[in-house]
Amino acid sequence: MKVEMIQRAADVLFDVPGEMHEEIIRLIGATIDDTETQAPDLAAAFGEWCWLVYTIHGDVVEVLDVGCAR
Repeated sequence: MKVEMIQRAADVLFDVPGEMHEEIIRLIGATIDDTETQAPDLAAAFGEWCWLVYTIHGDVVEVLDVGCAR
């Protein structure tokens, strides 16, 4: 599965501290590994401190937003 990220989400991803960066990467990995969830509109994944909003189009996960609470 391919991952595409809009520029605003990529900017946030590379601007957060290392621990939060890793958590967001794990969330993206979880969305790729989850072959049962269908997200034709918007879906979200939540970690301990971070989240991401995404859609799935065929074999592409499009990350629309990421963020962290600390």
